[in-house]
Amino acid sequence: MKEAVLRLLKKNRGAYVSGEEICKSLQVTRTAIWKHIQALREDGYEIEARPRVGYQLTGTPDRLNPEEIREGLSTRIMGQNKIFYYSTISSTNKIAQEEGQRGCAEGTLVVAEEQTGGRGRLGRVWSSPRYKGIFLSLVLRPLVNPAQVAQVTMVASVALAMAIRTETGVVAGIKWPNDLLAHGKKVCGISADLNAEMDRVNYLVLGAGINANQQPEDFPVELRDTATSLKIETGRRVDRAKLTRACLESFEHWYTLWLDGGFGTVLSSWKEMSVSLNCPVRIHTLNKSWEGWAEDIDVDGALLLRLPNGEMQRLVSGEVSLRLT
Repeated sequence: MKEAVLRLLKKNRGAYVSGEEICKSLQVTRTAIWKHIQALREDGYEIEARPRVGYQLTGTPDRLNPEEIREGLSTRIMGQNKIFYYSTISSTNKIAQEEGQRGCAEGTLVVAEEQTGGRGRLGRVWSSPRYKGIFLSLVLRPLVNPAQVAQVTMVASVALAMAIRTETGVVAGIKWPNDLLAHGKKVCGISADLNAEMDRVNYLVLGAGINANQQPEDFPVELRDTATSLKIETGRRVDRAKLTRACLESFEHWYTLWLDGGFGTVLSSWKEMSVSLNCPVRIHTLNKSWEGWAEDIDVDGALLLRLPNGEMQRLVSGEVSLRLT
C-alpha cells in the first residue's frame, strides 16, 4: 500500500492530492493514508501536507528503495519478483543465498546502501560506504550444466560495462576475470556463488559492487591508488537507482542471449572490452604466481597465458596485475 500511495503522489508530482482522493482511489482510511505518508517520510521522501488541500511530493531520496528501482524498470524477470532492501547489512550475497535456499524465484534482488562484510577477490575487503555505492545480488536459476556457470560472471561483466558506458559515459573496461576498470582503477567488482548438484544448478547468486558516488576520501588509504568511482571519473553525481535499473536491464538482455544463443557472442563482446588481453601480466592465485603474455580467453572463460618459455598455461581464476614489476 505504501508503494501505491507513492505512485499516486508521483503521478501528480507538482500538485497536491487530497486525502479524500487518495482514500477513494486506494480504498483505505485517512488514518491509514497518514501512516503510509509517515513511513514514506521515514524512507527519505519529502512530502508536504496542507490542511484541506492534501499532500504533495516535493523531493525523492538518493536511495535504492524498491519503489525507486522499480519505477520505469523494463525487465521481465530481474528485480520484478521480490526486492529485499537494507540500509546496512553484512553482505547482500549472504541474504541472496538464504533466499535461494528457500526457493525464491529467479530474478530476486537484494540491495543494500552499505555492506559491513563485503568481500572482493581472494577474500579482500570491499569498501562499501553508505549511500555512495551500489551493492546488489541476484538469484539466478539457469538451466545449464554447472561447468558453464563460470561464464555467468563474464556475461555480467559485459552487461554492467555496457550499462555504465551508456548511463555515465565512463568507458569501463573488463579485467579478467570479473573486474571493471576506469583509467586503470577498479570501479566495479563481480562475484558468483554456486549451489549445484553433479548435473544441475540449484541456484546461483550473482553479486556486484559498483563505486558510484564515492569521493577519494571515502576509500581506505590503501585503496586510493587502485580504486575510483563513477563520480570521480565524470565529476557528476550518479543517479544510483537509474543506474541500477540500467544494470538489471542490460544483464537480463545478455543473460537471455547467453541462455538462448550460447557463449560465443558474449565472449566476442567481452574480448572487445577487455583491458587484460594482449599484454604482459602477472597473475596471483592462492598458492602461486605466474608471469607471461595474456594471449586469449577460451570458450570456458579461462585465461590462456603464454609463459616466457613459450608454453601455454590455462588459468581458471586468479588476480591479474596489468604491469609487470
